[in-house]
Amino acid sequence: MSESAEALGRMEELIERLKGRVDALEAMAADGGDVDGAVDALAEVAELAKQVEAEIQRARQAADAGA
Repeated sequence: MSESAEALGRMEELIERLKGRVDALEAMAADGGDVDGAVDALAEVAELAKQVEAEIQRARQAADAGA
């Protein structure tokens, strides 16, 4: 498997985790929920988004190197 395909695979996994955290945030909001829990979940969303961006950069660099 190429480096860019591996990066895309990792990115897909991260996006699934990101979707799960967003769903949890929506559930918390619907329940009038836990503010501390929401802050923690938002921090996780931000971290996952950074990781997704890093994988996008890796995939681009690998694709450019193979071009």
